[in-house]
Amino acid sequence: MSKRIAYLTVLLGAMLWGTTGTAQTFMPQTVHPLAVGASRLAVGGFTLLFIMLILRKINFRDWPWKSTVLAALAMAIFQYCFFTSIRLTGIAIGTVVAIGSAPMFSGLIEWLILKTRPTKIWLTATSMAVVGCILLFSNKEGLVVNPIGVSLSLFAGLLFAFYTLFNKEVLKKAEAIPSVAVIFSISAFMLMPFLFLFETKGLVTVSGISTVVYLGISTVVYLGIATTSIAYILFSVGLRKIPSSSAVTLSLAEPLTAAVLSVVIVGERLDLLSWTGITLLLGGILVLTFSGRRKKAAVE
Repeated sequence: MSKRIAYLTVLLGAMLWGTTGTAQTFMPQTVHPLAVGASRLAVGGFTLLFIMLILRKINFRDWPWKSTVLAALAMAIFQYCFFTSIRLTGIAIGTVVAIGSAPMFSGLIEWLILKTRPTKIWLTATSMAVVGCILLFSNKEGLVVNPIGVSLSLFAGLLFAFYTLFNKEVLKKAEAIPSVAVIFSISAFMLMPFLFLFETKGLVTVSGISTVVYLGISTVVYLGIATTSIAYILFSVGLRKIPSSSAVTLSLAEPLTAAVLSVVIVGERLDLLSWTGITLLLGGILVLTFSGRRKKAAVE
């Protein structure tokens, strides 16, 4: 696979993620965010794991378990932070802050942990993202910015950056589809207890001897198959060929998709200042993608 195709697959995966927030609005509000996250991971992860086991595509003996468990843990906590932030502060802001902050966190992680010094290009793109987020927060006519929701979105961005870093390590020893299957199945197991602790009313309702499937279960199936299995397979396939920081930057296509869908489908309203913020934030994609790569150098 060429790098151009790799960038495209990551981009397509990010666009599928961008439909997550809009899809969740069709979920009954009685369903707790952790129940949504656990159900999503269970559908996506267990389905892929079942298929991979039948095809005998997973070698558990030589599997990179440490990186896998760390990636699964990051993704499990990400589910709670992301879905809760969406409910508290809206689709557009919740998604833009979470994914928009991830490149900044990814750069910091590479700097502090991998000893890769950021260049002026990265600093410029990060500044654009920060200014864009500030403009988005200053919106007073459209959505209400909830401080707790924004904080959860930022933490979700940090977790996504760590997930990408750990997933990159897993992909050095395993194929993309088996990796997604194992990581998300473990994440689902981690979140499974919350299906019994939190409210799930609205997913399936029993009426007499028949079971009536509501939009809730249909949404979970969509979230599990499209925005989890397919999206993360596309992301992981591309991640094998490009640096994790580039993949995280391309994931900024998610807030663009989410913002457009939130306005067109859900009916959320963003004023000119908010759109300016989104434009600046997404400008970071162009700066990082087309202005060169960070040069690796030891931190002085």
